[in-house]
Formats: sequence, structure tokens, C-alpha cells
Amino acid sequence: MLELIKNTIDFLSQPSISLTMILVAFPFVFPPTEKFDVWHRKLKLHKIWTKQGGLIGLVFITLYFFLGFTDEHFSLILKKPDNVPIIFIIYSVLFFLWLSMYQAYENDKRMAAGEPVAEYYPAKEKVLVWPDLVFIEFIALILMTVFLLIWSIALPAPLEQAANPTLSPNPAKAPWYFLGLQEMLVYFDPWIAGVLFPSLMILGLMAIPYFDRNKEGSGYYSFAQRRKSIFIFLYGWLVLWIFPIVVGTFFRGPNWNFFGPFEEWSVAKVVALSNVNLSDYIWVKMLRIGLPSNPLIRESVGIVFILAYFGVIPIVLARGKLRALLEKLGPIRYGLIVFLALAMMLLPIKMYLRWTLNLKYIIAIPEAFFNI
Repeated sequence: MLELIKNTIDFLSQPSISLTMILVAFPFVFPPTEKFDVWHRKLKLHKIWTKQGGLIGLVFITLYFFLGFTDEHFSLILKKPDNVPIIFIIYSVLFFLWLSMYQAYENDKRMAAGEPVAEYYPAKEKVLVWPDLVFIEFIALILMTVFLLIWSIALPAPLEQAANPTLSPNPAKAPWYFLGLQEMLVYFDPWIAGVLFPSLMILGLMAIPYFDRNKEGSGYYSFAQRRKSIFIFLYGWLVLWIFPIVVGTFFRGPNWNFFGPFEEWSVAKVVALSNVNLSDYIWVKMLRIGLPSNPLIRESVGIVFILAYFGVIPIVLARGKLRALLEKLGPIRYGLIVFLALAMMLLPIKMYLRWTLNLKYIIAIPEAFFNI
């Protein structure tokens, strides 16, 4: 029975399956519209954000790690000093996600009943920065210092032998906080995964106050008043950042192959892959002729696809489902929001193209170091 559970977890942990389950469940767990909220209530998914739901989630994730620490293969990964922070991250991400959603749902109930939100304080009950806030921060500083001191004593630093140019580690992984970028490098060129996407993340976060001018939900937690904003933020945070870090930490083994958490990391595992570019599919496999020498002609299909993706889709949406958003925000803010949203969707699209069609690049112009 235990082996069946482990094999099932290994099967579901395949990124193509786990990402699909996440993307399908995401709008039902964090309903961005009233229609999804109806199903959210019918499926009783709102109970996830109750105290009972949080306790059940804590028990499940703890049982998962307990099963991992007792497994001969998974325990080797979990006990690595480099990976210990990831375990803390998973617990902290799930806890603070639950806590914020719990407070948001409680405030929504209060407002529906005509009561003030939990964060409301009368003027006579204001909390002063000095000494209240500074005192709390000072105590938190002392506790965190003690925690880091105990951690540094109990857990040895992940230092290895001197670098040997003739012996490279397999797999060679970046520090955990760069594993999300390293996972993106599998699907995109360095200029996109290492420069463009991180820049868009920073600029997108900076631009949120200019895009979202809704004064509701400001200064207090509320999900009902901020459905779309919370949905987009959590999609970018959980799916595009936390998920690649977890995949790169626990599921990427020797030769950068995928391994289930309870699967042995064997260097003998060979995955037959033949990654090809879109131009190879078009000119060689479909038309059965050689690749044109002119790179613009050779990559014309990919160029048209990218231009249509970022140029035509926003116009189609503006004339259809997003007409109200265009009228509310204006063409400039609307165009920037849709561009950022399409860029966020490009990563899972490229992942599925690689997993299903072994597609390497949509546009491949190595002559100009321009690959997408």
C-alpha cells in the first residue's frame, strides 16, 4: 500500500501532470469571477480557508514530508543543507497564503453583514510607531537572530571540496533562490529567462499601483473586492515562481532529467529527446524541403506567431471579453496589462510545447543571438 502511494505521488509529480492540475484547479480555488465563485462554493473549496481547512492542509503536508524523510531516496534530497530552506519556504508560503485568505474571507463575511473589517481601529485606539511597533520589531529581531544562530550550529554549511575543472557535479544546480530562473533557462534563451522575465517581474510589481486604482481592499484584507488582482498576483507568484523552484529542487536530477520524489536519482536514466525548432517542423518535417538560408524567411512562421500572440490577441480581447476593461483603463494601461498577462502565459505555453512536441524555439536566429 505504501509503495502504491509513493508510485502515485511520483506519477502525479511529473511537471506536465502537476502543472496541468494546478492550472485547472487555480481558478476554482481562487475564483477571479462570479461564475467561478459559484463553482467555488458548490465544490466547498472556500472551506480550505477556514481553521479546519488550514489544519487539514498542515497535516497533509507534514505527512508528505514525514513520508519523504522515511524514504531512502527522497530523504537524501530533503536532508541536503541546500534544500532545508525550501522546506521552510513551503511551510511559510502555505501558512501565510492560508492566513491572508482566511482574513480576507472573514472580512468579506463582516462586510456582508454590515460590520467593520477586523483591521478597523477607532481613532482613539491608534497604535503608535514608538514604542509599540519598534518594540515588537526589536523582539522579532532578537528571536530571528537566535533562530539563525541555532540553525548555523545544528546544520553544517553546505561547503564542498575545492572546485575541480575535470569533475562537474551532476546535476549542477544554482542556489535555491535562483532555481526558478535556472528552470526557465530550460525553455528560453538566457536573455529572456535571465534578463527579460526578471525585469518584467520587477516592473510589473512596480506598476501595480498605477494599473489597479481600486480603493476597495486598501488597508485591509478582502478577496471579494480584489478577485482579479489577487488571482493574477497569485498566479505569477505560485505558478511562475514557487512551482519552478520546487521542480528545480526536488524533481531535477542527474542530466537535468525529471525524477519523482521517491525515485532514485540514477545517472543511468536516459530520456530520448530530440528537441527541434518550429522552423524545422515547418520546412523539414511538414514541407520536406531544406531550411531557407535567409533567417527571416526561415523563421517567418515563428515571427508571425509571436506578432499575432502579442499584437492580435489584445485587439481581439478588446473587442470582446475585455471591452469593459479597455473602456475603464484606457488604451495605454490596457495594452500594458494585457502584454504582461500574455508574457506570464508564455512560460507554461513554452513548457507544454517542450513536453508534448519537444519544441525548442519558436524563433531561432542564432546568427543574431535571438531565440524565443
